[in-house]
Amino acid sequence: MYRCALILAAGQGTRIKSDIPKVLHKVCGKEMVNHVIDNMRKASIEDVNVIIGKGAELVKKETESRKVSYSLQEEQLGTGHAVKCAAEFLKGKKGTVLIFAGDAPLTKETTIKELIKYHEENNNSATLLSALVEDPTGYGRIIRDENGQVLKIVEHKDCNEEELKVNEMNAAMYCFDIEDLVNALEKISNDNVQGEYYLTDAIGIVKEEGKKVGAVVTDYEDTIGVNSRAQLAEAEEILRNRINRIHLDNGVTLIDPRSTYIGADVVIGKDTILYPNTILEGNTKIGQRCTILQNTRIKDSIIENGATIESSVILESKVGENTNVGPFAYIRPESSIGNNVKIGDFVEIKKANIGNETKVAHLTYIGDAEVGSGCNFGCGTVVVNYDGKKKHKTIIGDNSFIGCNTNLVSPVKVGDNTYIAAGSTITNEVSEGDLAIARAKQRNIKGWVEKKGLKK
Repeated sequence: MYRCALILAAGQGTRIKSDIPKVLHKVCGKEMVNHVIDNMRKASIEDVNVIIGKGAELVKKETESRKVSYSLQEEQLGTGHAVKCAAEFLKGKKGTVLIFAGDAPLTKETTIKELIKYHEENNNSATLLSALVEDPTGYGRIIRDENGQVLKIVEHKDCNEEELKVNEMNAAMYCFDIEDLVNALEKISNDNVQGEYYLTDAIGIVKEEGKKVGAVVTDYEDTIGVNSRAQLAEAEEILRNRINRIHLDNGVTLIDPRSTYIGADVVIGKDTILYPNTILEGNTKIGQRCTILQNTRIKDSIIENGATIESSVILESKVGENTNVGPFAYIRPESSIGNNVKIGDFVEIKKANIGNETKVAHLTYIGDAEVGSGCNFGCGTVVVNYDGKKKHKTIIGDNSFIGCNTNLVSPVKVGDNTYIAAGSTITNEVSEGDLAIARAKQRNIKGWVEKKGLKK
């Protein structure tokens, strides 16, 4: 059966007090609307249409990588009006459409699958997602008949005394038969105090037409929408705990889960240990048996099996197997560090490839460079990659020894099995097997301190 989804993402969200569209605020490092889209895809919903309005171009920019289509809601006239704006997307389609809000990032893939399954197996015209809450104040109530079938949805302000006692709330997430939905949308009106078109009215219409309406009860956490910064923080905490639990169950050790931040799309292998104040973001992949020590931030990077990272920052780069990084190293984007490498304290690597078993122990900058395997960098080495206008590349061969306080002025090539004397500034090619010395000859001026009157 054909299935598709509509994501309501047109509102600005005044209560969140931001110039950024509400659905673009992040939970565990990912925009809320992208959480919803990704969860749809995990539930095998490929055809996704995002209804945009306020900040439409920003929402497009942040969601275009998801390969979705868009419908425009120029005026915000209610949820029913938003779905009406997707008429072109729904035109001629038969099957099931899911309608979810772009500010509800916590609905699990399994919940979406359960909603679809219940909807289709029961041949429902519409199926709602609901939750049982201790205090349903402010929520629309799901009213059922004696057989448990959904009769109607009643908004809190319209509830009578008996209806106010009902604690099953409407989560505002739906499955519809597409043709029944399109028919109902033509009949809903804005004859109400707010002058808006409500999607809940479509539920009433299909019910009046004698068609089946059902509801699937889920955990309240699955249904939480974000309307304020406080609710954003609440969603962040819930999702962080879920993510931590998944990794714990998969064999990852978190020394202190409360101080460990793991993004929604991070992958971690078993027997890896994360120490407190670790931040893993974006599409980071950590291998097995890694040790990520305290105060480390890794974003959009690959850390291979057995690596140890201590108090360092790694961005959009790759670190090989059994390599040690840190403390206090900075691996900048487009860098690739080989296997069994040592990147020590206060070392910065930028857009450089470092070969296997190379050692860069401390206080060194390597930028725009190709470094071979088995090299050794002395303290204070600098690859001088910028001439004030352009960046240039340095190439260093295998098994080269770079003495302390060396400047390699790019573009320059250093061959295999070479030695660079400490304190040298290298501007010309060093051929394989050579020793390069590029420093002024030392001379001592006898008695200079006393002659200058500087003796103490």
